[in-house]
Order: sequence, then C-alpha cells, then structure tokens
Amino acid sequence: MINLYISLTWMGQQKQPHTVEHQQHSRLNKMYLNFSLLFLFPLFVFCCLPEIIAHKDGEDPTTKTMEDFSGYPIHETHSQNPLSSLSVDTQSLQKQIDELSTFSDTPAPSVTRILYSEKDVLARRYIKNIMGLAGLSVREDVVGNIFGRWEGYEPELAAVATGSHIDAIPYSGKYDGVVGVLGAIEAINVLKRFGFKPKRSLEVIMFTSEEPTRFGISCLGSRLMAGNEELEKVLKQTVDNQNTSFLDAAMSAGYAKGGEDLSSVFVKKGSYSAFVELHIEQGPILEEEGISIGVVTAIAAPASIKVDFEGNGGHAGAVLMPNRHDAGLAAAELALAVEKHVLESGSIDTVGTVGILELHPGAVNSIPSKSHLEIDTRDIDENRRNNVIEKIHQSALSIAKKRGVKLSDFKIVNQDPPALSDESIIEAMEAASKELNLSHKLMISRAYHDSLFMASHKPEEFSSIEDIANGVQVLALTLAKLSLY
Repeated sequence: MINLYISLTWMGQQKQPHTVEHQQHSRLNKMYLNFSLLFLFPLFVFCCLPEIIAHKDGEDPTTKTMEDFSGYPIHETHSQNPLSSLSVDTQSLQKQIDELSTFSDTPAPSVTRILYSEKDVLARRYIKNIMGLAGLSVREDVVGNIFGRWEGYEPELAAVATGSHIDAIPYSGKYDGVVGVLGAIEAINVLKRFGFKPKRSLEVIMFTSEEPTRFGISCLGSRLMAGNEELEKVLKQTVDNQNTSFLDAAMSAGYAKGGEDLSSVFVKKGSYSAFVELHIEQGPILEEEGISIGVVTAIAAPASIKVDFEGNGGHAGAVLMPNRHDAGLAAAELALAVEKHVLESGSIDTVGTVGILELHPGAVNSIPSKSHLEIDTRDIDENRRNNVIEKIHQSALSIAKKRGVKLSDFKIVNQDPPALSDESIIEAMEAASKELNLSHKLMISRAYHDSLFMASHKPEEFSSIEDIANGVQVLALTLAKLSLY
C-alpha cells in the first residue's frame, strides 16, 4: 500500500447548507460543496453534491434508483436482480491498465509519466481513444484537461462528473489515478450495457498534472478549473528545473497554442452538480481489516513548509566542534522537533513528515554551510495542525539561535483547510455498499486527491482486479443515482 497527495477543488451550483473553503497558494478561494469519500479495498470513491437525493420515508434510495433506470420494480418476480447486471468487464479493464503503464520513462513495474513529456502525450492519446470507444464526446481545454461526456436526456441540467489523473511521479505504480480514469470510463460502459439512460449528462475528466513533479504545482488542472486566478498568473512565469516555461511545455504537447488565455479553463459556476472520484486507498487499513468499502468522514488537509538554514562551512577535520555553526545539524534537530510536536498534539490524526532534507555542499568531508527541509504536516482539525506549524516555527528560531546559524527562510507554501463529509451522503454511500453486499467502515482519508491535494508512491502498489471491479460497480451505481437527481 502507499500514501499519496492530491489537490482538488470543486464547484457547487448554489449556496449550500454546508460549505468548505479552500486556500490555494496562500489565497483563499471560496467554494461551496458537500461531499463524501468512499474508500474501496483498496479503492475509494468520493462524491461532492449540493444535497442528497430526496426519497420517501422508508424507501431505499438505491432500490428506487435501480427501479428508475431498469424500468420495473425490483421487488416483483424476475429471473435476476437488476444489480447483478452491473457487470464489469474485468479482462478489458485490466488490459487497459497494463497497456497504459507501458507509456513510461522507467521500466516496469515502475511508472514515470511527467507532464507534457512524450510518454504523457502518448498516454493522453490512449485515454482519448478509450473514451471514444465508449461512445463519449471528447474535448480538451488549453492545459490538457480531457473531458469525455455522455449526454443526458436533459442536457441543460448541470452534469455529474467523475475522473482522476494519469501523470505519475518517478518510479511510482500503475494504479494511482489511473483506476479513477479508466474505472470511470468502464463505469459508463457498465451503465450502457445495463440499458441506463442518464437524466443529467455524465462526464469523465482526466485532470492535467495532479502531481507536482515538473512545475511544483499539484492538481494544476483541477485548480484552474476551480477558477484559481492567482495560479493563472503564476503559470505565465513558471519554469521547470530545465528552465522550460510552463507555456512552452504546454505548446510542445499541443496545448496553449496561439497565446490562448488560461482563464478559459475556468469552469462556469453550476456546470457540475456533483463530482465523484474512484481511487486506490494508498494505505493499509482496509487491506489489513479485510473490508471492501471505507466511507470517508473527513479529508485531512496538509500544510507544506520550506525551511532554509545558513551556517558556516569548512573542512571536517580543520574546524573544531565548539567552533562550528553547522546548518546540517540544525536541519537534523528540526526534523526531530517535527516528530516531537506532532506526537505531542494528543491526536493520532496529526501527522508530520520531513520528506526532503538537502545539505550543501554535500561532501562527506565538508561541514554543511546550508540546509533545506520540506515538511508536510496534516490533520483533520485545522487549528490543531496550525498549532503544530507554529511550534515547528518556534523550534526553528530556537535551533538557529542555539547553533549560531541563520534561519534564512521559513515559508508556508500552502495551508489548505481540511474538509468534512456531508452526513447525508455518507448515509447514501453506506446504503449503496449494503445494497451491493460489500463490507464497509467509516474512516478518514489522510491523502489528497483531485478532490482536495499529495504524498508518496511505490511501484509495488497493487489492487486486484476484483477489488477494482467492486469500486467500478459502486461508482456506476453512484453516478446513476446522481444523474437521476
């Protein structure tokens, strides 16, 4: 299993009784939404919608939905239960997952697929072809978000969206994000084979650059879709580590041609009524407990911090210990302080990670004159997480003073708020799990997704096709319910 980081915001149709505010790149953008997150073994689905489907007291919403799109009452005598007809073509889906993994800059079993690289462009073509074979109407925006739409019989209504990403950090696995894209297309196929006709249009979205690998910005495509004006401006000056600008890279992949305005990516308010994402769990809980579905009650949002110390370098043998101002030891002490403050929070939901620690000049016989740390801390309680951040900052100041080094930078890169799932949708997801005879539990998602924001990945990540099929079935049923709302 693995951990992950993702970043997504989404748009509501109207002001909702429950709201979530997303802070992106130090600027607060207000989005109104309700959502729920449904893990599957080892997958999850999460869903954002204005309010839960209304149903009569005592009437099972899943049964009502199946009756609506099957055309007859489920409780009448028939040769088979309609739910058993929600069949997933597991052979075809596994083949697609395997084929997509070959578009990689590193050998199997790892996958490396960097934004706008040659392999990324080829993988995009593959996804568009699969969408076309599913009978979806395919389009792209100027940064390469790909949309495959199944038109509903009331197309003027706000659509129901689903999807994920296919870009992959170096040496990651073949399931992260991919299951949410190919699984979404297969969910559409499931409904089509069943004979379902959507009221609201259903749309599969392949988001551009969920991973921050090339330009240091996670969930780039979904952030832009959510209307992040600051990001639009930043991208015009953004370059990668090869000094290639974002716009030049996009144009090399066939996007952003003719100086097209990046604001054209912004999605008009009310375009979507709901968003659902199918994703591998990237953690051990469901697998260890043998549970199929995890209905997520909250998503823990991280804060990312960059810290730099500057000391005095020198030869390892020439400078005596009492005379040293070692930036490396300052970084090491701060890393331990991160662990200390997280553990002192009193909650198991508080976590902290020093994922990057770099020393300059990086020679075995040279005292580090500079050090750089990047810290991730997250919690479902925003105040508790922010309190940990402040303690880390105070420790950094204290360590710098004690060791005679300079704290040259302490920058909070992002400080996104956690999000709580809507109770009514949690209930709906639990009902769907029961209807499909899949075990489930309530749990917290500590990883971000194109529905909120990232972590680490492993090439060894694995999800059995049987578990993926369970996820696709739940996704298909969820899309059907939301489409009929």
